[in-house]
Amino acid sequence: MTQEPRESISALIASLYQGSIDRRAFMKRAGAAGLSAALVGQVLNRYEAAAQDATPGAELTSSTQIGRPGIEHITDTSKGNINLYSSWPLTGAMDRTGNDAVQAIQLCLEDFGGAAGGFSITYEALDDGIAANNGGWDPGKETENANKAVNDADSVVYLATYNSGAAKISIPITGAAGMAQVSYANTYQGLTKFIEGAVEEGEPDIYYPSGKRNYMRLCPADDIQGSAQANWAYNEMGRKKAYILHDKSLYGQGVSAVFRNVFESLGGEILGFEGYEPGVDDYQSLMTSIADTGPDILQIGATVENNAAKVLQDMRGVMGEEVIFLGPDGLNNTNFVEGAGDAAEGAYLTFAGYTPDKLVEIGGAGADYVTRMQARLGYDSPNLIDAYAVYAYETAVLVIQTLDQVGEKDRTKVLDTLFATEGFVSLLGGTWSFTETGDTDSSIIGLAQVVDGKIQFQKVVESI
Repeated sequence: MTQEPRESISALIASLYQGSIDRRAFMKRAGAAGLSAALVGQVLNRYEAAAQDATPGAELTSSTQIGRPGIEHITDTSKGNINLYSSWPLTGAMDRTGNDAVQAIQLCLEDFGGAAGGFSITYEALDDGIAANNGGWDPGKETENANKAVNDADSVVYLATYNSGAAKISIPITGAAGMAQVSYANTYQGLTKFIEGAVEEGEPDIYYPSGKRNYMRLCPADDIQGSAQANWAYNEMGRKKAYILHDKSLYGQGVSAVFRNVFESLGGEILGFEGYEPGVDDYQSLMTSIADTGPDILQIGATVENNAAKVLQDMRGVMGEEVIFLGPDGLNNTNFVEGAGDAAEGAYLTFAGYTPDKLVEIGGAGADYVTRMQARLGYDSPNLIDAYAVYAYETAVLVIQTLDQVGEKDRTKVLDTLFATEGFVSLLGGTWSFTETGDTDSSIIGLAQVVDGKIQFQKVVESI
């Protein structure tokens, strides 16, 4: 006898919020679906708080109530199927980061019934990482994934990538095929705009040989993040002497270069700017040499798979707590904190947006998203959810609404409609639009700190 599949937890929670089941029915079915008693309680508490805050007759807040207002969602599937591909690392040091984003997209597709514009949607999460890179992205894998998407006649948009270096590989491939590429997490400024002293020669035009932009991203770029880091470090924390390390990646070097340029322009002293080797096991001698220069802050540009946790451990083995550790969004995840252990305590991390605990504090659709993701993933804290997954959910909403507008399997129309996005109501509160470069006009940069082993939101920091 075959066992019936468990009811989708996200669909069950959505039914509660939509009013199609009551509290008692939810409790009964949640247990059968595998939801723990603790998480059942959390969901019900959030639901009851939302119901209490709602005005009489108002619909409960739901993360499906975001996006561009006035677009009718089409659940008919008579036109056939569209294949949706994403591409980012899913294993090794990137397992939680990558898979949380996949789960956010799957949650969104379930919320919208797996359909849009008259088509059913089939989603496949491609992995562009390899074991040899601790799960990190690989050029050959990203090339393979991008070609799979563009060679599929039923594919009209490519959701990629997480790593900016990987986007550098795939943007020309999707551009040549006239396919839109949308990233939920790329932040390197050179993919879309020229920043003096912080991008490589020929960027960004070298990625768009036809002259037509086909790439967009939902998160603010590193010219904003690096500037906000430097402004906070110098003007709010009074740090005057910075040593800067980066993991030699396009992203890591890029965000550190912006920090360097702005920190120096403010009057700060740069004691060193260098790339470290991600593949080594010990950074004690490096940290000793850095400590000898007398920094009051160490800024690092890196992603979690590039051994940044070990860098932090060895830093704390040599330098006192008076030296601030400041990392970017590539380290704003649970794997980095757990990898660094006790050394992570007190570390500062920035993020292009809000962390899950801040979304809960803000309330509304963002809090609903966090509650349902936490239940779906079985995490005991909202801040175990990867912070960037919120943009993955928004990316899926963006694509679904675009398909609802276009109603055709036409790559050119999909691309043009995506690029024209304005007034997208965000899970972060407020709205955003795409600029002529394919960047979001949102500029929210959040500062978090590791407290009691958890990443906790502190404040919004401003770029200059």
